[in-house]
Order: sequence, then structure tokens, then C-alpha cells
Amino acid sequence: MIDPRDVAAVELQLGRKPRAMRRVAHRCPCGLPDVVETAPRLPDGTPFPTLFYLTCPKAASAIGTLESSGLMRQMRERLAEDPELAARYRAAHEDYLARRAKAGEEEGLEPLPEGMQSAGGMPTRVKCLHALVAHELAVPGINPFGREALDMLPEWWAGGPCVKVPEPEEEGE
Repeated sequence: MIDPRDVAAVELQLGRKPRAMRRVAHRCPCGLPDVVETAPRLPDGTPFPTLFYLTCPKAASAIGTLESSGLMRQMRERLAEDPELAARYRAAHEDYLARRAKAGEEEGLEPLPEGMQSAGGMPTRVKCLHALVAHELAVPGINPFGREALDMLPEWWAGGPCVKVPEPEEEGE
């Protein structure tokens, strides 16, 4: 069961109700969710684009700044030139596939079509740092490019939580 307070936080972070949310996969140092794990499909059967969804708007903004800096191009170049890095990135991809398949099985969902199982460009491209950082936060030590990007980010939580979640009402009030 997902804590209703976490659902409320994610709703405030996204500006809409979260879809296909299975659990909080990582918490920001401020205590709020910053990555949630989602089901591979929405209730209507539509594929959901990612297993680990970065929800914190402060983190997402900081990652967007990295993406606009040309970092992904540099990462793609290194991926093509460094077989050890490519092997680690492929291992991250395999981890992602296994976790997504397990989530689908647990939810009793039809498997996703070939080519839709991974995210972030894995295993041959670097396409979305948001997805790679979310994977690294959810599964520390698995995604080399997610780790690199995470290490480059400022402390997005330092100024306080990204949203203020109302306290639950006391029973009987």
C-alpha cells in the first residue's frame, strides 16, 4: 500500500494525479519522494514510458540544465569509444529490463512490445538523463551515466522541499 501522503506529494510535484504508481523508489534528502516506480502499463493497457519516474521538479530542472549543456553528446561519444563503459551501461539496461518485466508480472500485465522495455536510450544511446538519474537513484550503483549526471547536480533539496504536503487531518476534528 502506498502512503496517501506520498501520493499527495507526487501529485503536487507533477501538477496532476500520478498514474500507474507502484511504490516510492527513492526519497529526496528532504524526505519527499523524488523517484517513483510505475507499472509498465496504465490501467487501460497503454504502455507507460518508464519504470522509474523522476517526480521532483527541482531535480528535473537541474537535470534539464545538464541536458542542455551538451553532456549527453559527450556521454554518447564516450559510450562509442569505451568498451568497459559500454559493458556497464549494457548491464544497467539488463537490470532495467529485468525489473520492468518483474513489475509487469507482479501486476499481471501483458509484456511490453519489443523495443519499449528500456528507457533513457539504453543500451546504445544516451537520450534522457532524467530516466538514467531516476534509475541510479532507485538502484544505486547500477547506471554509470545516471551516476555521473547525479554527481554533477547541485543539491536540489538544499533550499527545502519542492512542495508542501498538507498534514493529514486528525480524526474526529
